[in-house]
Amino acid sequence: MPTIYIDGKPIEAREGQSILEAALEHGIEIPHFCWHPAMSAPANCRICLVKVGMPRRKPDGSFETDENGNPVIQYMPKLQPSCRYPVSEGLHVLFQVPEVIESQHAVMEFLLINHPLDCPICDEAGECKLQEYAYFYSRGKSRFVEEKNHKPKHVIWGPNVIFDAERCISCSRCIRYADEILHDPVIDFVDRGDHVTIELFPGTQFDNPYSMNVIELCPVGALTSRDFRFKARVWEMSFTPSVCPGCARGCNMYVGVLHNQILRLQPRTNMYVNQYWMCDAGRLTQYPFVNENRIDKPLVCTENGTLTEVSWEEALDTFWNKLQSVDAKEIGIVVSGMLTNEDAFALRRFIQEYIPAATVMLMTVEDPEFEDDFLRVRDRRPNTRGVQTILGDVLASLSVEEFRAKVESKQLKLVWVIGEDLEQVWGEEGRKIADGADTLIVAASNVSSTTQVADLVLSLATYAEMEGTFTNIDGRVQHFIPALTTAERPYRWGMKASRWDKMGAWNDRWSHGPQRHCRPLWQMLAATASIAGHSWNYRKAADVFADLAQTVEGFARMTYALLDERRGIPLGKVDEPEPPVFHYDSHRLKPESEEYRYVQVYDKAEQWW
Repeated sequence: MPTIYIDGKPIEAREGQSILEAALEHGIEIPHFCWHPAMSAPANCRICLVKVGMPRRKPDGSFETDENGNPVIQYMPKLQPSCRYPVSEGLHVLFQVPEVIESQHAVMEFLLINHPLDCPICDEAGECKLQEYAYFYSRGKSRFVEEKNHKPKHVIWGPNVIFDAERCISCSRCIRYADEILHDPVIDFVDRGDHVTIELFPGTQFDNPYSMNVIELCPVGALTSRDFRFKARVWEMSFTPSVCPGCARGCNMYVGVLHNQILRLQPRTNMYVNQYWMCDAGRLTQYPFVNENRIDKPLVCTENGTLTEVSWEEALDTFWNKLQSVDAKEIGIVVSGMLTNEDAFALRRFIQEYIPAATVMLMTVEDPEFEDDFLRVRDRRPNTRGVQTILGDVLASLSVEEFRAKVESKQLKLVWVIGEDLEQVWGEEGRKIADGADTLIVAASNVSSTTQVADLVLSLATYAEMEGTFTNIDGRVQHFIPALTTAERPYRWGMKASRWDKMGAWNDRWSHGPQRHCRPLWQMLAATASIAGHSWNYRKAADVFADLAQTVEGFARMTYALLDERRGIPLGKVDEPEPPVFHYDSHRLKPESEEYRYVQVYDKAEQWW
């Protein structure tokens, strides 16, 4: 491994790396706009220029030294782009020197000559790389007094992305992403010169299933989301690391929250799972159901057939009584892949201790048309593999038709549906199961055709309101934490909070959003076990996971801290750590930015507070 020196500091680099890559991996931030580790380096922004030199050699090949015995460094006459210059043994790089600083000032002044002062209305404000660099690497003033160039604004590129040509700094990240990552080269530079801009090829749209990744790639506010546009200022929001529940890939993401409602989802770098990307469907479909059409409290069907809100104590008493009213072999349970590993383990324990003869069926949701060869998979539930691994032989091998036949023949009198809508997934068969059951109990987050005919509805927390783990299609166990508060859990230590959340008082309407009386399944079952006269001693999700790790072989010796440190652990591989990987984060100038923007996986767990 070649050793290079940046401002005199020795650094062990990898063969084939650029100076910029080596510096970022060692916590030295060299400014850059156009470079990204997943794409080619065009070196067209010039903000990453550095002074480069090598030890001078004598005619006999030996190194020339000064009076102190130190090698004499012969620097190149011109500054070099660090994003393209490869490392080599003994390379010396100067970053904190007057020539480089003056170059950075000049580049920033040049970029800002025609850049509009849109910060007060720009969605990127508060997390803008240009704002950040204007503060750190600019003179703070401009000598340009002529009128700025004017270019098209509010150009609709596709169903999800809007382009503002005046804000564009021509870094070409979006062009290279469309060409090199998506293999869908529909955009390019036109009118080269001081009027350069980016346009779509005639007759095309930028409507790729992964098009919205250009929004985070763009270092300025030139590319914005049509979904999030003008909804909020980022410094008023909280951003919580989480896992996308849209399919079994388990892409890492940030959940953006304001007033206890999710406003947007963004990819979070995890080189073991989704790298830097996230599909548009995940961004746009995995938060509306958290905000809307929710079951706010447990519901019990009264004698006149209407669902009435009740307390948790009454709801769980009713739940236990209904289970006791039938024989265990007359209970059918439909389980969802939306459950966390902790929920699945608590369910397994509950079944084994109280209703061991119950028929348990896992509802799988597959969509072949959703699957592609990039990130998206056909399994549309985030934890199918985890539920299968944990429930194991508790699951019955039944088809939907066989389960429905058991209900209609009254072999199964009580049907307990957890986390799914029977009719939405199983269609007519699901409706017949719901109508044919003598007693229908549903644990769900949202109002559906199944909850509307239920005898008892238990309000289930969504992924954004609880802590837990999912096991993705590759068997990787990943930990996530709550982004929203509930009526029973206003806040917990380590939970992200926006400026409004931190400063708001009890009588401020602007600091309080909807809070629902919902619970994760494991908490419901632990409370029901108490009603049955037993104590499970589960006070938090970590207690359930600790029990799970001691019981289920694939999870042995896993802990939340270890999962966070390694960005997830494959089942059965806790003693086989993967090689450290550089997790690059382009820019995240937010109130809750990570303590270290560039970290190695095992350097430390990510800071949550």
